[in-house]
Formats: sequence, structure tokens, C-alpha cells
Amino acid sequence: MWYGLDIGGTKIELAVLDQQFELQHSWRVPTPQHSYDDFLQTVLAQIQKADTLCANSGSLGIALPGVIRSDGTVLSSNVPCLTNKAVAQDLTALLKRPVAIGNDCRCFALSEAVLGAGQQHDKVLGVILGTGAGGGFCLNGKLYQGASGLAGEYGHQGLAASVIQQFNLPLFPCGCGLTGCNEPYISGTGLARLYQYFSGQTADTYQWLADYRAEKPAALRTFEAYISALGSVMANQILSLNPDLIVLGGGLSDIPEILSALPKATAAHLFAGANVPEFKTAQWGAASGVRGAALLGKALTEGQSYEF
Repeated sequence: MWYGLDIGGTKIELAVLDQQFELQHSWRVPTPQHSYDDFLQTVLAQIQKADTLCANSGSLGIALPGVIRSDGTVLSSNVPCLTNKAVAQDLTALLKRPVAIGNDCRCFALSEAVLGAGQQHDKVLGVILGTGAGGGFCLNGKLYQGASGLAGEYGHQGLAASVIQQFNLPLFPCGCGLTGCNEPYISGTGLARLYQYFSGQTADTYQWLADYRAEKPAALRTFEAYISALGSVMANQILSLNPDLIVLGGGLSDIPEILSALPKATAAHLFAGANVPEFKTAQWGAASGVRGAALLGKALTEGQSYEF
């Protein structure tokens, strides 16, 4: 059996998959955010439960938000107790089996490239548009990590000056410590922030969507700014990576108006002759992270790699 564990800021999801990656069991428990010992014991309890259900000791891969440094330690703002901890090493000792670990957005990209919407494509860019914004790039079914595991952190590139100027946008601070990053504009929280800016009222993405579909002027203006910002970000990724396919995940990928408007918005930020690839929504949706994590665990167990 292959186990995939997706660590989120509020929940831990475990999926048990068979040899064909068919889902057998899955469940969620709250994430201990502030006690590392509690976190380790929570993971141990879930793996023991899975082993009992399967009468087997499955391999384990973990997807988590944050950066996995070259020395194996983690930097995570979503789960503070993991920062500066060698999570994979500690769990390997505790669980008495190899444990693979990867960034959650990169695990999403790997899952969709190998098992999901990108199976028939060589160059797949996975894009998460949720509470934050991040992704990963896969070439021939393998995940590109980069020298420090940072490849895919497009959310912390700077937003195009042309978009900021056109819509007279303020420079929003980002949770990473920089100012003017893509994430505060194109994530789910970023879309809500833009609507608050244009409407002058407190609102979330659900309120924006209702008002947009009711054709309220501030909501329409918000979408115009948002889709231009997102299009500029996608254009930069196309020029950098030239993917065959871009797979969208996260809560905003469920809004059809975004998917239908994105190709044209992206083309507006590309020079003549540069092609816009196909955009698709994720085949596995919110379950992609655990599947990508399970792929990492499978590869580690078999002495292979899904990374380059």
C-alpha cells in the first residue's frame, strides 16, 4: 500500500492507495500547529491506524506547505511547529520506515502530471490558486525542484508593473516578508483583497462571486484587475517554462469564469507569436496533494525518483 499524507494549516489528510493508486481509505484530523511533539504523535497515530486497516506497513510520502531546505529542515508559516525541524528524518525514526517529503504545491503538480490531467503531456505546469499561490513544473513525469527546492514559487515573484499601473493598485505586503508579490493579488485571499479595495467594503471571495454574477460594477472591475494580474503571471511562466499544459487547482479553479477568461488574459501579456497552452482543472482536485505525496513515498521505497 502507498500512504499519502497532506499536511495543511488546519487539517491533516491521509489517503491509503493500492498498487494501482486506487483510493482505499481516507480521513482527516486537525493539525497540531504549535507543538512538534503533538504533531509527531498525531502522524504516528494515523499511520498506525492505516497499518491496522491494511494489515500491512505502507510506504509514506508527505506533502506540506513550506520550503524543505537542502539539509532536510522545514520552513513553514502555516504550521509553525515544523519550522527548523527535520520532519522526514524524525518521522523515519519514529515510524521505522523511509519517509519522503515534498512541498504541497509541487506534490499537486506531480500528481496531475503522472496520474491526472497531464498524463498525455510532456511538460506540465501545476498551479494552485487557493489561500496562497504556488505550483510546480514536471518534465516527462518528473518534478523539477531546482537547486534549493524553490522551483514553482511563482507566488513570490513580483506582479507586473503594467497591471499595477493600469488598475492603480497599491503594493500589497506578502506573508513572505516582501512587497508586491503575485500571491497577495492572485490567490483567493488576494481576490477578496482586490474586491475590498475596489468596493470599499469588507468582503470575501464568496461575496465577490455573488456580486460579480449580479453584475455589480465594483465586482466587475475587480474581476478585470484580477484576471489581468493572473494572466500576467501565467504569461511569465509560459515564457520561462513553455509548458504543454497548465493544470489549475485550489478553490479558485472551481470558478468557471476564471478558467474561461484566462487564455485571453494570458495572451494579452505575451508578444506576437507566443502560444498560450491549454488550461485544465485538476482531475483529482483537492486529493491531488496526497497522491503526489504517495508517489514520492513509492519512489523512495523502490529506490527511484520522481524528481530531477
